[in-house]
Amino acid sequence: MKITVRDVPPRSAWALEQAGVHPLLARLYAARGVNSKEQLDDGLSLLLPPSSMKGVIDAAVLLADAIADNKRLCIVADYDCDGATACAVAIRGLRLLGAKAVTYIVPDRVVDGYGLTTPISQRVKDSGADILITVDNGIASFEGVATAKALGLQVLVTDHHLPAVVDGAIKLPNADVIVNPNQPDCGFESKSIAGVGVMFYVLLALRAELRQRGFFTVQPSAEPPQAGLAPSGGAIAQPKLDALLPLVALGTVADVVKLDANNRRLVAQGLKRIRAGVMPTGIASLFVAAGRKPLMASSFDFGFALGPRINAAGRLSDMTLGIECLLTDDAVRADELARTLDGINRQRRDLEGGMREQAFMLAESLFEEGEDAPPAVCVFDPDFHEGVVGIVASRLKDKLHRPSFVFARSRAAGKENELKGSGRSIAGFHLRDALDLVAKRQPGVLLRFGGHAMAAGCTILEEHFEAFEAALSQVATEWLDAERLSRTLTTDGALDPNYLRLDLIDMLEREVWGQGFAAPTFSEEVEVLSQRIVGQNHLSLKIKHQGQPIDAMWFGHTEQLPPKVKLAYRLDAAEWNGRRTIKFLIEGVENYE
Repeated sequence: MKITVRDVPPRSAWALEQAGVHPLLARLYAARGVNSKEQLDDGLSLLLPPSSMKGVIDAAVLLADAIADNKRLCIVADYDCDGATACAVAIRGLRLLGAKAVTYIVPDRVVDGYGLTTPISQRVKDSGADILITVDNGIASFEGVATAKALGLQVLVTDHHLPAVVDGAIKLPNADVIVNPNQPDCGFESKSIAGVGVMFYVLLALRAELRQRGFFTVQPSAEPPQAGLAPSGGAIAQPKLDALLPLVALGTVADVVKLDANNRRLVAQGLKRIRAGVMPTGIASLFVAAGRKPLMASSFDFGFALGPRINAAGRLSDMTLGIECLLTDDAVRADELARTLDGINRQRRDLEGGMREQAFMLAESLFEEGEDAPPAVCVFDPDFHEGVVGIVASRLKDKLHRPSFVFARSRAAGKENELKGSGRSIAGFHLRDALDLVAKRQPGVLLRFGGHAMAAGCTILEEHFEAFEAALSQVATEWLDAERLSRTLTTDGALDPNYLRLDLIDMLEREVWGQGFAAPTFSEEVEVLSQRIVGQNHLSLKIKHQGQPIDAMWFGHTEQLPPKVKLAYRLDAAEWNGRRTIKFLIEGVENYE
């Protein structure tokens, strides 16, 4: 591993300091492309306007008409955290805005697979719905949308995934309305917005449409209307949609989308409300189940505590559990569901551990000791569980620094010969585009595929595993040079010892970090004073940082380090028996893999 340091434009850092930003934050923000304090303003008024998102106005009109006509709406969600939060935002928001009959269906990962399928459309019709609304899926669901339309349903697709490319041209489903910033001719600047963010924007546009129709009184309200479009001959109070922002923030971080300026504002606004104690009951219960403190909520909590617990339901059980946890306002029910989700997540961790070790062994068998790994890695084992392949692929990618796919045999009846794969990628290798090229070069190998640049999924026949593996490796050989295949960890350089303070660590944790806006990681040469293995596979160290002894931990590693070594590390405020101390969490060691 090579450790590098981000460039800090001096003018940007100086401008931020002059504007009152703490010098440490000024340096960190300047290195991430921020050059003015205005860019750090998380005010809701600075969010990108809904009108710039293609299809959102048409969606607002469709939904406003539906509310006026008391039509029945059914949400078709996805079985990950983004899909669950998007579903909860849709249901809570539509009810706030006057919809009387809003239900949802979430596909089963094993039985239904991803997206709006023909059977799902039939289930929506059988439920008595008039309008089908997808969240976090649908952009490539041609058959499902066609079936829904044939059954007489109106279809609104809200999604953020890349559309399908057929015969070199982008193809869209024949829905009544499509809202997706990644569809052609959409001017919405935040192409990385999560599915939950797209749905939130639809609700903003719907509220504006209803306001234009005279649906609301002047006074805002957080309560849903109690009667129809015009109770007692009058309008209802305009609801405040900011109560949905904790859900938007959770789904955005958990889906690991790029935290551009707009997404950071959405996350910051959600965190502000949670820290103030204003959040859905289910989110509060998830904090308790995870042993985290809402008053100190951070984006880390979303990504590593709450998000995994919701995701676990979709991986190993039924995402209905996650959605119901986010929808209920009953504290007792919320606590029960949160504890259930926590238990499922523990099962997920146990299952993942065994799969991870097997995947590592299979991957290492692909090359000789001392040799480089192939440019892309694909592994399959008959005992793998399809609900965990994405997590294991991420671990494999992190270990080998290669685009990685992990496959499991489908557990759906009659599809035992199909393998479901989930992939994770490295910088410079667009995974969805790579799958598209594989499909062109090897017609018939890929039954289905989709996703993003850094994460994608596909389905193949077991007999085509080797053909897929060879084709993906060929694309990786063509697209990835030696520099891309060399692991590099970019850091913020050395840390001034004056900044080794608990209050400054707390300050850093309050900021919004995540994908595309990396959390602070520092690096420098240190002296190793002592080291020992704890918990079987973790290295606990005492190091000397610029003359000061500091505790450090290298999770998942047992390699003994030399007396002097260059470390990359994050700051952590460890708490034990009510006492907080500073600890370094090691992210990497130069010249160690």
